[in-house]
Amino acid sequence: MSLRQKPTARGKGLAPPTKSCVVGRSWAVSINGCRLWRQVPNGSRTLCRKREADTGGPSLPVPAQSLPQGRGPGPLAGAAAGRLAERSGARRGRRPAAPPPQAAGWRVRPRPARRAAAAAEREAPGRAMPAGGAAAAGRAVALLRAGRVPFAAAQAAQERCVRLQRALPAGAAPAGRLLLWEPAGPVFTAGLRGGAAPGEERRLRALGAGFERLRRGGLLTFHGPGQLVAFPVLDLRRFGLPLRAHVDALLRLAAAACRALGLPRARALPPPRTGLWLGDRKLCALGVHCGSHITSHGLALNCCTDLTWFDHIVPCGLEGTKMTSLSQELQRHVSVEEATEPFLAAFQDVFKCTLITVPEDSEVPP
Repeated sequence: MSLRQKPTARGKGLAPPTKSCVVGRSWAVSINGCRLWRQVPNGSRTLCRKREADTGGPSLPVPAQSLPQGRGPGPLAGAAAGRLAERSGARRGRRPAAPPPQAAGWRVRPRPARRAAAAAEREAPGRAMPAGGAAAAGRAVALLRAGRVPFAAAQAAQERCVRLQRALPAGAAPAGRLLLWEPAGPVFTAGLRGGAAPGEERRLRALGAGFERLRRGGLLTFHGPGQLVAFPVLDLRRFGLPLRAHVDALLRLAAAACRALGLPRARALPPPRTGLWLGDRKLCALGVHCGSHITSHGLALNCCTDLTWFDHIVPCGLEGTKMTSLSQELQRHVSVEEATEPFLAAFQDVFKCTLITVPEDSEVPP
């Protein structure tokens, strides 16, 4: 015990303290009358952020047994403690701290209860939600259906979309553009992390496929006929999304489209397994780029793709990865056209937007 006075009984018969103190597991008020301390099992002292009022309550300390678990004490400052606080403030040249009006009967709410109350407030009906919530349901995204085009044409269309989106004034429509297309021929692409060893490009080109190095995340992968490729060009500021949340939204989008097509078990796996998986088989590849809050590139969903092309590479740098497609998993032919409508419905649901069709020739070069 660190006081000069000694209690006659625990928590009782103690004169008003002249310094902050702890008696066993009891509470004590500091000399300025604005801090409460309690002793924790390891012997350290924890500050309870609680102002007190001169309510004429009991003098301190108060036995810890009378305090609810996880709560600080109520308005425990007595008249003596209040006078000590005033004298202390006068000696230090400070104005005594005024007690808050709600001090009488005020209690510290436990942390779990505060979290639950905050969650209930966020979900309360009629509350204005942040960007990305239900209040953003009227956000417009231009939809470009390019159809089956060469990779170079789709890449040029994406770059044009990015330029147009960056040139828009703040708040102007549309909030983004969604470019949907199907590769007209086989092509291997490498991301910013590489994945193609020296001489790898020549070997892959010798197979009759194209080869492109792109400014996107990820490693080496394949694009070809039978793939639904989506390039969302979105202003993340308009959607209230950080880049990591945008990637998660793309994965939820692909999973929702697969559920609508009859594959409810498709899901994302922890790193380094990127994309969408069915067990140990990869169904959808993902790689994005973001500059000045504008995204590009996106995902490729295997619908009826010739999966033998993947045998020539290590897909996404994951040794032993088995690739699959919607047709292989559903044991029937699933075309890109069949997968497009569920994909678009899932896109509007995940990104809380409205898709507006744009004529192909206005964005996609020949």
